[in-house]
Order: sequence, then structure tokens, then C-alpha cells
Amino acid sequence: MTGGQEARTAARVAELNAAFGDPGDPVNPVGHDRLLEADEAGELSAAGEKLLDAFGLNAEFVPTALGGRLERVDSLARVLREVFRRDVALGLGYGVTSFMAAVNVWTGGDERQRTRLAEILLGGGRVSVAYHELAHGNDFLRNEFEARVQPDGSFLLHGAKQVVNNAGRADAWLLFSRTDPAPGPRSHSVLMVERAEVAPERLTVLPRYGTVGVRGCLLSGLDFDRAPVPGRALVGELGHGADLALRSFQLTRSALPGMALGAADTALRTVVSFARGRRLYQRTVDAIPQARATLGDAFLDLLISDCLCLAGTRSVHLLPDEASVYASAVKYLVPALLQGAMHDLSIVLGARFYLRQGEFGIFQKHLRDLPVLSLGHAGAAACQATIIPQLPRLARRSWFRGEAAPGALFDPRGDLPETPFGRLALTGDRDGLSASLVAAADTAPDGSPQEAAVRALARQLTGELRLIQQESLALPPQDRTALASPAAFALADRYAVLLAGAAVLGVWRRAGDRGDDPFLADPAWAAAALHRLVRRLGRRPADLPAGCVGRVQEELLRRHAERRSFDLYDTALAG
Repeated sequence: MTGGQEARTAARVAELNAAFGDPGDPVNPVGHDRLLEADEAGELSAAGEKLLDAFGLNAEFVPTALGGRLERVDSLARVLREVFRRDVALGLGYGVTSFMAAVNVWTGGDERQRTRLAEILLGGGRVSVAYHELAHGNDFLRNEFEARVQPDGSFLLHGAKQVVNNAGRADAWLLFSRTDPAPGPRSHSVLMVERAEVAPERLTVLPRYGTVGVRGCLLSGLDFDRAPVPGRALVGELGHGADLALRSFQLTRSALPGMALGAADTALRTVVSFARGRRLYQRTVDAIPQARATLGDAFLDLLISDCLCLAGTRSVHLLPDEASVYASAVKYLVPALLQGAMHDLSIVLGARFYLRQGEFGIFQKHLRDLPVLSLGHAGAAACQATIIPQLPRLARRSWFRGEAAPGALFDPRGDLPETPFGRLALTGDRDGLSASLVAAADTAPDGSPQEAAVRALARQLTGELRLIQQESLALPPQDRTALASPAAFALADRYAVLLAGAAVLGVWRRAGDRGDDPFLADPAWAAAALHRLVRRLGRRPADLPAGCVGRVQEELLRRHAERRSFDLYDTALAG
């Protein structure tokens, strides 16, 4: 059911899009030309930050119960998509780092901490999060940064955290800290430390790092020298930092890739404009079959990605016991799909993708900025390592016997209950998304050639799930850890592709039930998307029926001509 949540989200998306204005206007202070100038200077756009101040973007990161606007995780991704559409560095550097920090407090903090953090953010402040250390990467439990517990319950902070976004200008930091010298899962805790609580002589902000992408982000580090902080800084329970981080990741891993779709949307739009205007061999580039196919495939990759992002973000509300594996699949697969699409689009753009100025300059910026999504504490390997240990359990207890996910999981505009921060589980025994795939294979209509293709492809994916089940059950104990073999990581990759297929089927079927989006209800795009996913698995599906590819390309050109977004929302854009 669509209600007030959708109206509020759509209004904020429209407001933010209008505030950014025409990206191609050379005098627009937040247009592409000015954003590229800021990037060249290694600065965040001052005009962009002023715009987001006026919009009150930080309110998007604060739950409504605390005075903010955070009702739904999918809505958060959709609003931030408008910022990432213009500048990934601005999206990360202005606010998303604050969200990544704040979810630890919303998930595990006490009332005082939640209230105080809401005050900081709603007052226009920033918060940073410091999980990993360069010496240990994603192996959090080897981190050396200490929060030494004192007899009175306070802490002494000692050590360095490197590569922290906004470290030097944050009002507070969420610090993943060693609170017990002994090894093991209870050795670390999370602390919320306000800058004002730290004696200046006990803290050094490390020099800024230069980067290839997101040049405007202020990446530096923090070096504490036995800095005392009060015991009330502890978030959640002592020694439960790893559990808190893993639950918080379910929100960030599912939301951030959905935000980044905005950058891929702009990149595709840029290349379509080039292909429509550039002539080769007595025709426009978009009339060349290979170029046209590349553009259509990139559009499909955006739609597939948005389907998986939708299922991942909405599962936080509807299936919190299952969200861990879905969030990891989103964070693993979506950046890979988007980066692959960007690479293919760069071939169509040719030598122009090297240009750092002018009409096509924004493409190379997004091409450099997007890979940051696959780095850091939620990198691709870390996400696969979260999935792998869950595969044998799901194979035994869920696949081919569990209940399908509710249809609301696939509804881009349907209302949701509030975010159940306290109910997010570290692992689960159910997989309703895969069960939806099995159900679709059995019940999808096959009246038209396109519908028959959807059903046949769904059955191929279901057969793949059966193979994954067998291989998951056969995984030896050493392959159920972060030190798993390459074969186990490949298994996690195949499983993520299956979840994407299940999400595509779910969105298509839900659109048919609702009847309010003719394109999403059309089996042609669903067949083309599933065909692409089956091929990604290394299989050779039957050729698509006539009209499927043409329908996708027709929709792509319509949206480009009418300045509509290339995601599930078909949103009107400025310019």
C-alpha cells in the first residue's frame, strides 16, 4: 500500500533535485562544470555543502522518533541518490559518513547517546566512524587501537586510526576499539567520543591522504595519546563491538549501493547523449548495433541493481532475521555490476572518457569515484566472507522448504513499518528471497513468448540454486570461514546473482499486481534482465524472444529524451 511515506519521500527527492538544478548549466554553482573544478582542486563543493545545509540533509540520517526524517532505509537511499547523481564525493563527504557512524548508536546506544547524537546531526554537525586500521584491513579483531578500561569505568584512548573520512572536522567519532588484550570475539567495543571531551594535547589529526577518486573527501586519521574519556562513551555492551558493527553493517551495506546508482545513472545518461549526437559511418553511434546493445545492457544492470537494493533495504524492515545475508549480497554484487557497466560505457565513449572537462568530463569523475564503494570495512571480500558461513545453514534449513518473502519486499513505493534496529540478527535460518525465486518458477505465467521466457529463465535459476545447495552442504569446515577457498568465494558470488534474479522477478510480479507502471509490469525487461544474470552465471540460456531487447532500448531512449531516471522510480530530473 502506498501512503504518506511515499508522498514525503517523493517530495524530498523533487525538492533536492530542483535545488541542484540543471547539471549542464555552466553558471549553475552545483552544475557539472563547477563540481569538476572542485574535484580538480581536491575540495568538496562549497556551494554543494551550502545547498545540503539548507536542505537539512543530516535529518535524513536521524530516526523520526528523534526528530529526523529517517523512516525507511530504501527512502534514505532514494533521497541520497540525488546527491550521488551529481557528486559521489559530496555524498560521502557531506553526510553518508555520518550515517555510517550513527547507525551504531541507533542500533546499540542508550537513550542519552541517541538523543545527543541526534542533537549533533540536526544541529548541522558531523560524525565520523573509524573501524579498520591499515595494518589489519577488514580483520577487525586484530585491531590494536586501545580503549583501556580504568578502575572507575572510564577509558584511556591510545593509538591511531588511519583513513577516516572527516576525521578533522567531525564533532564526534565512533571508534572501534580494543578493550581487552586477549584474543577472541569479545576483545573489542565501540565508543562514541565527542571532540569536546578530548584534551587537545592528547589528540593529533594526521595529515590528509591524496586519492585517485573522491578527491574532495577529507581523508586523514586520528592519533590518541592516552586520552581519557568518560565511561558513558561505551556504546552497547563492553566486548560486544564486533556484534554491534555487524548489525550496523546491515543498514549501511544495503543502503550505500542504492545511493551510488545515481552516479551510474548520470554516467549512462552522459554516454547516451554522446551516442545520440555523434555520427560514425553515416549514422549516429546509438544506431551501431554493438553500441546500442551496450547501452541497453547498462540500463539493465541499473535496473537489476536497483531491484536487489530494494529487496535489501526493505528486508531490514520486513525480514530483519534475514537482512544480514541480503545486505552483504547487495554490497558485494551491486558495485561489481555498476563498475562493469561503467567500463563497457567507457568503450562507447572512446577517447572522450579521458577528458576531465567539458560536456563529458563528469563521466571520468564518476568512473574514478564509484570504486570506493568496494573498499573499506565493507569491501567485496568482507561481504562474501559474511555470506559464506551462512550458506550451509540456509542449504539445510531454508532452501526449497521456506516461505516466500512478502510481496511488499518488492514494492518500490509501498509503506513500511519503522526500522527495527534492535531486532537485526547476525545470521538467519530463513531465506524468503530465494523462496520467492522458486515460487516464481512454478507460478509465473507463460502465455506470451516473453512470459514463457521469464518462466524458463526462472527455472534455470532455480536449478542453479539446487546446485548451490548441494555444494554448500559439501563445504568442508575450513571453507566456512574468512579463510575459505576461492571455490567458496565463487559460491557466494553465484548465490548473490541468484538473489538478484529473485529480486527482479519479485519487482516484475509486484508491478503486474499493482498495474501502475507499464514498463516494470512488462515481461520483456524482466526476461532480458534474467537472461543477463543467467549468462553471468556462465550458463547459455535460449535466445530471447523478439522484442525483449528492443523494448528495453526503447524505454532507455524515452527516459533519456524526457529526462527521467534510469532506476525503478522513473523520476523526473532537472535540466
